[in-house]
Amino acid sequence: MPPRSQSQVRIGVVGAGGRMGSAVIAAVRAHPAARLAGAVEHADHACIGRPLDEGLVIGANPLALAHAADALIDFTTPEALGESLGAAEAAGKAIVIGTTGLNATHLAAIDRAAHTIPVLWSANMSLGVALLCALAATAARRLADWDAEILDLHHGGKLDAPSGTALQLAEAVARGRGGAAPEPRDRFARRAARPPGEIGFAALRGGSVAGEHRLFLLGPGERLELAHVAEDRSLFARGAVAAAVWLARQPPGRYALAQMLDLPAAL
Repeated sequence: MPPRSQSQVRIGVVGAGGRMGSAVIAAVRAHPAARLAGAVEHADHACIGRPLDEGLVIGANPLALAHAADALIDFTTPEALGESLGAAEAAGKAIVIGTTGLNATHLAAIDRAAHTIPVLWSANMSLGVALLCALAATAARRLADWDAEILDLHHGGKLDAPSGTALQLAEAVARGRGGAAPEPRDRFARRAARPPGEIGFAALRGGSVAGEHRLFLLGPGERLELAHVAEDRSLFARGAVAAAVWLARQPPGRYALAQMLDLPAAL
């Protein structure tokens, strides 16, 4: 491997033993402006000590990794987020977070960290989904009295439902209409007509689907569908690496993929 260029961003990967962690490592290697600084996993994972690039091995110390990197990429679990976020803060380094299933406490911790370091969290690291959300906000604003329904389809191993991306789409619809996204409600638990203004969710799970999301805007006698289909998990890794390269050069703050793409909240 050629020596590191001064313009290359050193990226550390948190969660190296998972499917997304492996994909991120491959995406770092393929990106011309990035270089692998190292990778970590929890201490009892079977991949600890596995060789990486130029004498690097997968370790178990996020703080040491943060000091060696310009930016961290974390695709782990909500429970593990605190350690990697704390490491990035302690080292004063940027962090890109692709973990889904975060609650209000996790998001508050991200907001606090953004006072001192650049932080980018997205439920979906697809650049196409970032554009989809901008389109969704615009469509919802123009068709404010149409019903909004969101469908997400994923592989059978996905733990959260609705998906983080489905919730992100709902937030885009609500933003376009000038309100806050409502909490998902269980339609099976009630026998009632659809309330006006509700943003509905449906989650399908099975097979090996990387991810598919559809927004339905349903009006009288017609409907509009906006959709994104992920054909391969590597696209999320590529998006995360592109985000890390960009984020490492930003001042402290909370960022979104839309800012990296120079997209307005609504087109």
